[in-house]
Amino acid sequence: MLRTRAALLATACLLPAFVPGAAHSQTLRPHTKHARPTAVPVQSGNTIAAIEVQGNHRIEAGTIESYMLLTPGEPFDAKAIDQSLKTLYATGLFKNVSITRVGNNLVVAVSENPLIAQVAFEGNHQLVNKDLVGIVSLRGNSVYTPQAAEQDRQAILDAYAHKGYYSTTVVPQIILLPENRVNLVYKIHDGKATFISRIAFVGNKHFSEGALRDVVSSRESAWWRFLSTSDSYDPGRVGLDQDLLSRFYHRSGYPDYQLLNTEAELAPDRSSFYITFVLNEGPRYRIGKVNIVSHLPHLDGATTKGDLQLGSGDWYNGDAITQSVQAITTDVQGRGFAFVQVKPIETKRVTATGQHVVDLTFEIDEGPRVFLERIDITGNSRTEDKVIRREFQIAEGDAFNAQKIKDSRERLNELQYFKSVDMSTQPGSAPDKIVLTTAVQEQATGSFTIGGGYSTDDGALVDLGLNEKNLIGTGIDAGITGVLAQRASQIDLSVTDPYFLDRNLMVGGEVFDTTNNNLDISQYEEQRLGFTARTGYAFNNFLSQTWNYSLVDRDVYNVESDASIYVKNEAGWSLLSQVGQSITWDHRNSTLDPHTGYIIRLGTDFAGLGGSSDYVRVKLDAGYYIPLDYFTGNSSWTLALRAGAGKLYRYGNGNYYIIDNFFLGGDNMRGFQEGGAGPHDTATGDSLGGDTMMTGTAEVHFPLPISKDIGLSGRVFTDIGTLYGTTDSYGGVYQNKSPRVSVGIGFSWNTPFGLINIDLADPIVKYKYDQTQVFRFGFGTNF
Repeated sequence: MLRTRAALLATACLLPAFVPGAAHSQTLRPHTKHARPTAVPVQSGNTIAAIEVQGNHRIEAGTIESYMLLTPGEPFDAKAIDQSLKTLYATGLFKNVSITRVGNNLVVAVSENPLIAQVAFEGNHQLVNKDLVGIVSLRGNSVYTPQAAEQDRQAILDAYAHKGYYSTTVVPQIILLPENRVNLVYKIHDGKATFISRIAFVGNKHFSEGALRDVVSSRESAWWRFLSTSDSYDPGRVGLDQDLLSRFYHRSGYPDYQLLNTEAELAPDRSSFYITFVLNEGPRYRIGKVNIVSHLPHLDGATTKGDLQLGSGDWYNGDAITQSVQAITTDVQGRGFAFVQVKPIETKRVTATGQHVVDLTFEIDEGPRVFLERIDITGNSRTEDKVIRREFQIAEGDAFNAQKIKDSRERLNELQYFKSVDMSTQPGSAPDKIVLTTAVQEQATGSFTIGGGYSTDDGALVDLGLNEKNLIGTGIDAGITGVLAQRASQIDLSVTDPYFLDRNLMVGGEVFDTTNNNLDISQYEEQRLGFTARTGYAFNNFLSQTWNYSLVDRDVYNVESDASIYVKNEAGWSLLSQVGQSITWDHRNSTLDPHTGYIIRLGTDFAGLGGSSDYVRVKLDAGYYIPLDYFTGNSSWTLALRAGAGKLYRYGNGNYYIIDNFFLGGDNMRGFQEGGAGPHDTATGDSLGGDTMMTGTAEVHFPLPISKDIGLSGRVFTDIGTLYGTTDSYGGVYQNKSPRVSVGIGFSWNTPFGLINIDLADPIVKYKYDQTQVFRFGFGTNF
């Protein structure tokens, strides 16, 4: 920017277009002596012989004459001349205009506004030039006017205010150039971000200010929020806060809630805001009678009662009512009724005991027959249209279905290609047609990471990664990752096309080279070098299946002299040739951060096909997520229940390898070292793994009271697991089928520098030879 400024100053002298030092509250003053059109009184009468244009350089005389309301041969008319002056000035092409009568001629004298050669910005840091160019209306080769510059100045101030900068100053200045041209420079001083020093509530009786502050997204300024912008004042965020408060009260039993006023007061020094929400909570209601009435032929409303998300005696919950409407709509549409409208009717009453009650009636009617005429997509400058369209659950020509549109939006969000996905509808070419517009805002999908960290499993580590989730806008995921740690190392190259040949078919593969140091638990190291090819497809929105084939060359080396005889027998190379499949039923509300729903996964592996190992392995995993906001009033509380089981069946004459076994401990059983629970060699204490494993977890996720906007969350958990079934051909093996149990607490902090995980677990049920691990820590960073 300094070089731009120097170049501009080298060509001409600097003239301020407005009062120097003007702040955002000041108005601009015209830079010319004559700022209004001038007309010399002209008497009516006689006829105009000719119109003479003077002072024009860029603009043709004919163009100027075309704005006149008089032509030669017409009589002189004072009113028409005055209106011509106003018309010429309104074009914005002239800074001064005068019309005079000289004999029988009409002389139009103009002074043209200058033409802008360049537009430059100085002093801006919070908004880059690219952002500012999109904000201002004046461009190179456009006509400069003080009014347009003032409008652009205000637009820049508004953009800074949106980022929380209310002390910004913007001063437009012009540099005169030859031939009535100018360079326009906006001198900007960002100022400091305007923070929120106080968030207050008036009228709250049932919830404390602290509880309500946790509901809104705006935050009071604090030192630990240096990684966040939530404590900067943003009118858009305050508008979101109003909606969040309304939803919170409506789902907490207060349908009469009203937001009476929102006051945002700027401190005298313009450094901070005081925000006050004035509200009326109203009484709390319970649900009374709940009925479903169907007006559709051959549909009994009672058959949809299983779709209800609340019942009689529950506290009123607006979210549950909305979810019930959506569930009933989806259910009825699935029975062949394409055009359905479900309307909840609320009837409020007060019982004899003084309890406020809402009776609910869900009426099912035939909805308007509306079809989706067209899907328009905007904002995808990089991502191909087909990558977006294939995520839609509704096609052009289908019956309009609000739930399918919502599902489509969620699928697009989960791609993580876009900062935002907004969908809106507009009338189509006919009353029964509608156009769906999808506006996306793309974000960076590629990443280059160099990181470091520490984990209790792998020790100190360094990782290097290059990944692109949306390769050249095609939706292909490709990446290379390398990890170097004290007890493990890995390099992995992978490519995945989720829609191979534009079909509902995932195809991908990876090549890898990994090394694991198992000296602590089994006194050997292991290297795996190989590749995996995989494919998969979805049967519907919930059911999918994947297939894979792996060929892995494995080397057990650096076996300690006092290692178990079972470990010593495995020293050297072996080949694993394995084909596997996994079928998954995923009914969670989100794959990224689930709060409700369930997932079930069944996997089978078959090893043989010329390899050294011959076995069949079966794995079953399930997870169930229960939102606890009904009890806590906070949607961030979730109960997660997970269970898993695995069985390894060996067959044929293949060798027995303990590296094929399941191992218990670490991530799948906190409180125990990785592989630390289960069968052990009694002579050496080495972990041998087992062919039968079962695990279970109950875990509650909750927000920590410090601040939810810094990405900090807590958990309490109980893990239970058992592992048994290993070879005893040489004797000296300790096995105990009894379950191990641990309880613990932990937290996760998702910082911009990486994810920190800490777990403290107490193995309350353990057995001989088990290796425990009370503290578990992991940290990684990208920079």
